[in-house]
Amino acid sequence: MKRPIYPCLWFDGKAKEAAEYYCSIFPDTAITAENPLVVTFESAGQKFMLLNGGPHFTINPSVSFFVVCETIAEVDKAWESLLDGGSVLMPLDKYDWSERYGWVEDKFGVNWQLSFGKKEDVGQKFTPTLMFTNSLAGKAEQAIQFYTSIFSNSSIRGILKYAAGDQDIEGNIKHAQFSLNNHVFMAMDSSWPHEFGFNEAISFVVECENQDEIDYLWEKLSAVPEAEQCGWLKDQFGVSWQIIPAILQELMNDPSRSERVVNAFLQMKKFDIEKLLKA
Repeated sequence: MKRPIYPCLWFDGKAKEAAEYYCSIFPDTAITAENPLVVTFESAGQKFMLLNGGPHFTINPSVSFFVVCETIAEVDKAWESLLDGGSVLMPLDKYDWSERYGWVEDKFGVNWQLSFGKKEDVGQKFTPTLMFTNSLAGKAEQAIQFYTSIFSNSSIRGILKYAAGDQDIEGNIKHAQFSLNNHVFMAMDSSWPHEFGFNEAISFVVECENQDEIDYLWEKLSAVPEAEQCGWLKDQFGVSWQIIPAILQELMNDPSRSERVVNAFLQMKKFDIEKLLKA
């Protein structure tokens, strides 16, 4: 099972503008497809989907992207660009884990953790990082165990917990790395007061090769029936996923059938590949 997994970022009509912005900041980045609803770009071999979804959801720091920069100059250049119109969550400075690190929220609300280091230490340039806050604080480890039990080619790469005297609850996760189908994720707990949590503004798209894979992931992940719509679901931790057939983009790119395909899947909660092919 291939199951590519990549993030989808929700924008209010500014997906193309944001994609062009990121292409100007990160090296080896280019837009790969676009239509009025969705823009995709790839950076360092990783795919991002940007969705013009309207004003309903707003991106927040509960999901950020840890970015490995292999030179100090790259960190500083990206920091300066992302900070233009943005805000600082952690100052650009030397920390125990990096000679040069900073956490910035850009002008679109997307959060980036820029860190000087070696890409080979993580295995990819951009790593989605889940922050478990409020009622979910302390549940990061449970979530990691849950996700790695569902996806094939998954593993827990390392867990660092808060110790006595640290600035959070002892035993909660300070930093963790895990992989789902060979895609690296990070996670942390934060019991400090936060006015944000997981929502649909950042979801994770999983491309499935067949109906059996869709059915399997839907059954395992979906925990909020009212959130099920057009391939979207929400899991028990509030994280949103899009479980889609890999053939969907091909169908959408066919002008002779794209409208019928859209009309078909708008009636669906879980995708039905056979019905899409017959549309």
